[in-house]
Amino acid sequence: MRIALLSTFEEPVPPKMYGGTERIVYTLAEEWVRMGHDVTLFASGDSQTSANLVPCTPRAIRTLREARNPTTRQALNLDALANALQYIREGTFDIIHNHFGWQTLLFNAFLDLPMVTTLHGTLDKSIVPTEHKMHNYFRWAPFVSISNSQRRHSPKLNYVATIYHGINAEEFTFNDKPEDYLLFLGRIHPQKGPVHAIKVAKATGQKLLIAAKTDPAEFGYLRNRVRPLIDNKQIIWIGEVGHEEKVKLLKNARALLSPLQWDEPFGIVNLEAMACGTPVITVRRGSMPEIIEDSKTGFLCRNLAELRAAVDKINTIDRRACRQHVEQHFTARKMAAGYIKAFEKVLKKRQVRMR
Repeated sequence: MRIALLSTFEEPVPPKMYGGTERIVYTLAEEWVRMGHDVTLFASGDSQTSANLVPCTPRAIRTLREARNPTTRQALNLDALANALQYIREGTFDIIHNHFGWQTLLFNAFLDLPMVTTLHGTLDKSIVPTEHKMHNYFRWAPFVSISNSQRRHSPKLNYVATIYHGINAEEFTFNDKPEDYLLFLGRIHPQKGPVHAIKVAKATGQKLLIAAKTDPAEFGYLRNRVRPLIDNKQIIWIGEVGHEEKVKLLKNARALLSPLQWDEPFGIVNLEAMACGTPVITVRRGSMPEIIEDSKTGFLCRNLAELRAAVDKINTIDRRACRQHVEQHFTARKMAAGYIKAFEKVLKKRQVRMR
């Protein structure tokens, strides 16, 4: 199959630091190449891939000084998208796999190619009103949800499949003898619950390491709400980390502490933690019940009291069972094969309509 794989342009593929969408794009590209498909990746020029790379912008947009201006940043992204779409129009592809977002759907009529869009974020109208409106405007287009719970806020979209994210577990070192600390890993944002994680750590007397990216929009939240709670003795700030440091932190943690304050559509960090043997203490909402086996690979909690109690029970989790859970249900190959099946479904429907 000839696949035009359209990434975002904010981060390189794979991301050097934080970047869930770009990590998934990279994993898909590598797996499809191994499966024998002809894959062309549309991404930033500093990306690395076994697929054919079409650089739509010289470097990842997040790294550019001029991208600090929000309007300029948006323009840079749209310019990169235009470069990708021009190449796609002139090429010979069977299908487009869109990870850029709803903006690509605006050009669907000019492409004369079937396109499948993976929804990476929330569809909650109260959080992302523009995205909610535009996805529903193009509700006839083929969409892939990354969890069943993600569909709740936009149930009328044309979903062709739910495909869970997958990882290569061999990239994450298993460890059944962790050190004595909890870990908060990901992004500094009220939705992710870093303040709640700190409260849980302080209430249970546990050391908490915070390894997280902070977007410019959240600098105020970090400065005013999170930083005052960090003493770098019990609550230790590390900041954004790359893959090697991330694996080291995950494999040595007693648990990944993820007290979410929103309906997380997926959360690939949960797979990465479990692949290392590290259980996840999180909240029973969003996609978490689809990812975590309660009391087997972590704990699904309803409030702070249950989060604190889960810390005391963490040694009851078999760390090897966490690893096996990922190997059985969330592999890169399973994800890649799921998308090929979805593409075949879309192509078959298109052929029927064209007869």
